[in-house]
Amino acid sequence: MSPSPSSPPAPPRRAHAGPGAGTGTAGALRHVLGHLLTPLLMCVGMGLAYLGAFHAPQPHDLRVDVVGSGPSAQVLAQTLQDQGDGALDVRTVPGRDEAVEALEGQEAFGAYVPGAKPELLVASAASDTSATVVEKVFTGVAAEQGAPLKVTDVVPVAEGDPTGQGIFFLLVALSIGSYASVAVIGGAGAVLPLRLRALLAAGMSLVVSVIGAVFAGPLFHLVDEGLGGVWAMAWLYSAGILLIGVGLHTFLKRWTTLGVMVLFVMLNFTSSGGVFRPELQPGFFASLHAFWNGAGFVEGVRAHVYFGGHGLGGNVLVLALWLLAGVAAVAVAGVAEARRRSVEAGPGAEEEMEEAVAV
Repeated sequence: MSPSPSSPPAPPRRAHAGPGAGTGTAGALRHVLGHLLTPLLMCVGMGLAYLGAFHAPQPHDLRVDVVGSGPSAQVLAQTLQDQGDGALDVRTVPGRDEAVEALEGQEAFGAYVPGAKPELLVASAASDTSATVVEKVFTGVAAEQGAPLKVTDVVPVAEGDPTGQGIFFLLVALSIGSYASVAVIGGAGAVLPLRLRALLAAGMSLVVSVIGAVFAGPLFHLVDEGLGGVWAMAWLYSAGILLIGVGLHTFLKRWTTLGVMVLFVMLNFTSSGGVFRPELQPGFFASLHAFWNGAGFVEGVRAHVYFGGHGLGGNVLVLALWLLAGVAAVAVAGVAEARRRSVEAGPGAEEEMEEAVAV
């Protein structure tokens, strides 16, 4: 029976406040707290990585040369070796030309020419911090001889990069552009086919590398020559990060951001050699320098721009291998996603899965 027109409207029904009240808020709070675990892990990871790598640089096996072949040069070299207690790797070279050659080949980081007017040869383009450490050592040696020390930089940095760390900061910019793009492609682009996500990653790596080349060349003049090679290495570096990140997102989901930060920030920046070379770092980060992609980029750019390509091939190979790892990650992700679609669609989709994997 319908109510009469004169009947007052029924009051709205209130939800029963029973034991389950507030469950929605509690669930949302647990969800937020679960996601806050990620920034906490980032904080801990960044602190451990950066402070572990940079807070107390100490030289170990830092190669320096003493110029001369006579007994006095041999005695000085042996004295420095003994006093260094493992900090220095002191050798003698017969002449100044040989010392310069070792510096230009990044085999040594300083060469001391004794005499009435002692001279120290350094190559600041290899590492300004290493050159500073070497200068401090031999300033004391010259002072003991009562003579001022003349410092000659045989491989100086570009005028636009007076600290010699511009390449490292370029690495930071390329890295942020690359792994931030991974978050967008993996998040907002999660509904897209993997093939399209991979194309987006390739496209973004090209854009990021062009931006990096603009920074290095016309905008900040970090390099005076070889800008094309710098761009090519920036593209290899960025493409490797993006493809690895896109591949990992299939498996890590919301943990992808933390994963790429571990790989390409915490372990990458600290082992790149852009601030301290491995001869000034703890063993763990020094060992990563041999094969991590950030080190491949920093040392590759140094070799290309300043050292006549010496050692360039090995660093480009490192970048290429990381790019191949990215291609492999995307391929494995494609297989995994095809299998998931097959399971969700039921047994009748096995043939479709096999075709997708084959493609």
